[in-house]
Amino acid sequence: MADIPEEHLTEELLDRLLASASIEQYLDEGLVSARTLTDYLFDRMEAHDLRRADVVRASGLNATVVYDIFSGQKPPRPRSRQLSLAFGLKCTLRETQRLLRLAGVSELWCKQRRDAIIIWCIRNGFDRIATDDELYRMGEATLLPAD
Repeated sequence: MADIPEEHLTEELLDRLLASASIEQYLDEGLVSARTLTDYLFDRMEAHDLRRADVVRASGLNATVVYDIFSGQKPPRPRSRQLSLAFGLKCTLRETQRLLRLAGVSELWCKQRRDAIIIWCIRNGFDRIATDDELYRMGEATLLPAD
C-alpha cells in the first residue's frame, strides 16, 4: 500500500524559499513536488485497495468521466466533481485537500458553510451519498445535482 509522504507546512516551505540565497538552492532541497493529479489518483486507488469501477460507483460520477480523469484526458471540473472523486477514492480529509490542490482548485475551507459541512462529513466517515443528504438537509448545494 502506498503511503502519503510527510508533507511540510506551506508556511515552513515559504520561509525556506525566502531565506534561500538562490532559487536553485531551494529547489535542490527536493521539497518541490512534480506529482500530477493522475499519479495521485492512481496512488490513492492503490492505497485504498480500489478498482476504478469501485471509484465510479462510490463517487456517483459517470464512468466515462472517471476514466477520462484517470487518463488525464479531462480535467475534473467543476470542484464538486473533484470532491465526488475524493469520496469515491475514500480519501481522508488530508488526502482530499491534497487532491484539490493537485487539481488546481481551492481546498475545503472551514470558514465557508458548505465546505464546513463537507469537512465534517469526511471527518465523520460519511460517504458521498450521506454527504449529499447532509448538504441537502442543511440547505446547501449537493455534490451531484439531483436528477
